[in-house]
Amino acid sequence: MKTIRWGIIGCGNVTEVKSGPGFQKASHSSLVAVMRRDGRLAQDYAQRHGVPKWYDDAGALIHDPEVDAVYIATPPAFHREYTLACAQVGKPVYVEKPMAMNWQECHDMIETCRSGEIPLFVAYYRRALPRFLKIKELGESGTIGEVRS
Repeated sequence: MKTIRWGIIGCGNVTEVKSGPGFQKASHSSLVAVMRRDGRLAQDYAQRHGVPKWYDDAGALIHDPEVDAVYIATPPAFHREYTLACAQVGKPVYVEKPMAMNWQECHDMIETCRSGEIPLFVAYYRRALPRFLKIKELGESGTIGEVRS
């Protein structure tokens, strides 16, 4: 199986302990590039996490031929823009939640990726955690009564 070489756009708190280390620890996965608008902070992140490349321009990371897929962990206002840019060059996208600012942006992202046959994923991992599955089961079974809000 091929190792997926990941790039991260937006190196905030979520990437420090969850996503960044996760890309390094997962089988057939390697974090090879990161991007922050502040190059000094991007370089610091890359050095602390053993990432070989850092950028202060998202386009440069997106167009890097050594990046196979892109994780977008910026504030939601940028999710659509970066997703569409990744789709234009044929790179799969894993976008942090919420997916976008509104329905129309989500629709644009889905349709652009679908038409280009580009995989698009949203980081809704919590739905599969045992405690959330139990809550869903309790609600659906009526054990806790009618859920109204």
